[in-house]
Amino acid sequence: MEFSSNCKLSRLFGCHLTSLTCKCLALVTTALFFRALLLHSFSDYGVIEWNNLDLILSHSLLLNSDDGIRRDKFLEVPQIVWGLNNQKIAFARACLSARMLNRTLLMPSLSASLFYKEIDRLQPIFFDKVFQFETFNSLCDGFVRLGRYSDLKNQTGIYDLQKGSGRKWTVERDLEQLKQSSRGSVDEHEVIRIVGKNPFLWHDHWPVKDYARIFECLVLVDEIGKEADKVVSKIRRIGGELRSKTETGPNNSLPPAPYIAVHMRVEIDWMIHCKKLEQRSGISQICSSKQEIMERVGNIVHLESPTVVYLAVADSLLNDSSILGGWKKELLPFEKKKLGVDGIYKKHPYLIQSAIDYEVCSRADVFIGNSFSTFSSLIVLERTQKMIRMGITSSCDIDVRWPSYAYNIPGVLNRPQKWMTNMSDSSLKAISYGSNAISC
Repeated sequence: MEFSSNCKLSRLFGCHLTSLTCKCLALVTTALFFRALLLHSFSDYGVIEWNNLDLILSHSLLLNSDDGIRRDKFLEVPQIVWGLNNQKIAFARACLSARMLNRTLLMPSLSASLFYKEIDRLQPIFFDKVFQFETFNSLCDGFVRLGRYSDLKNQTGIYDLQKGSGRKWTVERDLEQLKQSSRGSVDEHEVIRIVGKNPFLWHDHWPVKDYARIFECLVLVDEIGKEADKVVSKIRRIGGELRSKTETGPNNSLPPAPYIAVHMRVEIDWMIHCKKLEQRSGISQICSSKQEIMERVGNIVHLESPTVVYLAVADSLLNDSSILGGWKKELLPFEKKKLGVDGIYKKHPYLIQSAIDYEVCSRADVFIGNSFSTFSSLIVLERTQKMIRMGITSSCDIDVRWPSYAYNIPGVLNRPQKWMTNMSDSSLKAISYGSNAISC
């Protein structure tokens, strides 16, 4: 019987089973046949998990092939809006949607200005004016790919894919729409254009690790990176000068001065938002007063003295002297105005200012933020990735390089709680919308 089956398979593939390739094809065909029988047997119990797995496996096999992401099929998405880190998440979600469709993502427009409702007042800015285009494709090669509109051949019409909205548009329906768009007549179009809401609001179908991989490919263009270099150099220089007054020995023997960065969310609109969020969610550990932040940061052990504390604050707080007072004497607070670098920020639109502040905070020796802030959460994600690459999977009970803390969650002795991103999360929900369930 086995000989008979082999003969039939041999005729099916038109080759002899002595060929290694033909033997592999025979094994694959046999496996698929029995798998089909198995799925049919269990169809009464529902196989949505199997279908999802099929989609992931089929694309995984395709994307690991020699061809990688298709360069002749594209996905176009709406202009990406809101704050810098919301835009980074939206961009990553668009990339992952394109990956699921095995398409190149056409380079999207970001938004240089910050308007939440007045869409017509949004100031578009191309992706490659903020992040390095070629570097992104190089670092993310084989995983996702960006393309330019000049790559289009316009041989077929554009297919408009309308994203659903409202409560009836469930995660399952959204996933099914993507699956259907990856095959058949829709997939024949050169460009699939998704129309509707901002990608940040799309349903999330991907684990944190997939987002993290894309974020690692985002490298600021040299112009913006150099602006961040200037700010960091100024902070370290001031720290070094302050330490030279207390250190013995030649100044040139001192290492670069470390600094702390605190993403201080105490502006009025944030406090109104977080109080409402606390009421709706029943969670009390979202808002923190200036005094609570100062006390908890000051309670962190092993901080060298004196240490510069860079305060990443909203422009509305730059004239509020109260944020600079009340710190422990060994902690020396500076915001961009006191630091004398506000001129660097002012010559750029909002998005670039935020990108510079993000870099300054992410490079800090110690970072303290709010776990319900997307800005803080993405910085901690990046720092967690750095530690993982060093072989550190938990910072909860040990002293580590690049530690991060959440000041809104009190820890032992009223210190801010140590914070690492949970890289095993199945979605980005905790980062996108905040959580007090941090890893430590």
